Amino acid sequence: MFKELKLTNVGPAPSMELEFGKRLNLITGDNGLGKSFLLDIAWWSMTRKWPSEINPKLTVGKKVQPQRKGESSISFSFSGKVKEVSYESTYQRREEAWTGNAGRPANPGLVLYAMTDGSFAVWDPSRNYWQTRNGIDVQERRPAYVFAPDEVWHGLKAEDGTVLCNGLVQDWATWQKEKGAAFRHLVKVLKVLSPSDKEELQPGDLTRISLDEARDIPTIRMPYGQDVPVVHASSGIRRIIALAYFLVWAWEEHRKAADLLQEDPTHQVVFLIDEVESHLHPSWQRSIIPALLSVMEQLTRRPDVQLITATHSPLIMASVEPVFDPAQDAWFDLDLEQGEVKLRQRDFEPMGDASNWLTSEAFDLESSGSLANERLIKEASELLEKDTISKTEFQEMNTRLVRALNPADDFLFNWRYICKSKGLM
Repeated sequence: MFKELKLTNVGPAPSMELEFGKRLNLITGDNGLGKSFLLDIAWWSMTRKWPSEINPKLTVGKKVQPQRKGESSISFSFSGKVKEVSYESTYQRREEAWTGNAGRPANPGLVLYAMTDGSFAVWDPSRNYWQTRNGIDVQERRPAYVFAPDEVWHGLKAEDGTVLCNGLVQDWATWQKEKGAAFRHLVKVLKVLSPSDKEELQPGDLTRISLDEARDIPTIRMPYGQDVPVVHASSGIRRIIALAYFLVWAWEEHRKAADLLQEDPTHQVVFLIDEVESHLHPSWQRSIIPALLSVMEQLTRRPDVQLITATHSPLIMASVEPVFDPAQDAWFDLDLEQGEVKLRQRDFEPMGDASNWLTSEAFDLESSGSLANERLIKEASELLEKDTISKTEFQEMNTRLVRALNPADDFLFNWRYICKSKGLM
């Protein structure tokens, strides 16, 4: 499990320090303050390669480079397979590289990274760890499997043309025809990641979408009974089925590799997920975090899962209220204060609903309504502070408020009460 991360003179702030919870970690903050940056560094710390360094097709997951003068460092620690690992890396400007320990790196378990643009990356302790030949470590295995968005669906190949992964479309169809463990796992994972029991994601019948293309395409059975080809599904459904496939593929390949090596599969799994709410309907946002925390239970008997995710969604924050445990979970918040980025670990206090989260320290909005209504309420509040209000001022403002606000709005109720007390109604 990833434990600590400390950054000096790298990124949007002079320094950042995080002590992660062993289960759930939430990162909030405005655009551009460093949420994706922190996830990229967490991936690099455990795998020692930047995602785009492995797959140049990616537009995200780029190597972090310091922008300020002076020494820059990344310090981190995590629980390896046999011991805890701590290390400090410094940036060598002439080499344009971060220093690394010589020899065999630590083994962090299975590391999965879902990026914002639909890219995925997996570091497998059985397939990506160093080989030993004649007692000497030789790094000949791939450093990780990194998929650009299209490669998730249609397959990943090495530079020499070797097929590393068949992709979602072909693997799903093959699994469904074979009716083996992989397909059973996929069905279970899709069920867990579904937004509700009434909207359960289920594979439909395989289909063809072109007279000229002789391959079977998986489908999703929609709540209205129609089977929709996965390549034609909505962006939200595509996001979830890609995540489900990615989880099952990574686990199945890891299990097979562990068998070949005559080793036990790992029980340590670290999920890194950027903008976990991306493309998801609010009903899905309310269930996705609890689902991700439990999904590995469908694949292995004793999972030890750590989830580190960045979010912009108040519904995501509200959804974790029933499950958040300060003993094993943490919330980190990025803010811009007087032109400087600040990172704080905040106490997680339930807000009751999503609208209250909008005005909390997570999102820092003055209200949960539109900007126009926020300005109108401010104008009405300033009017109430006047010593005297004319009938004309009251009537004009009252008309605007009634047109703009819900009849049950708290401010409108208070407005009427105060105006009555002033003899205006």
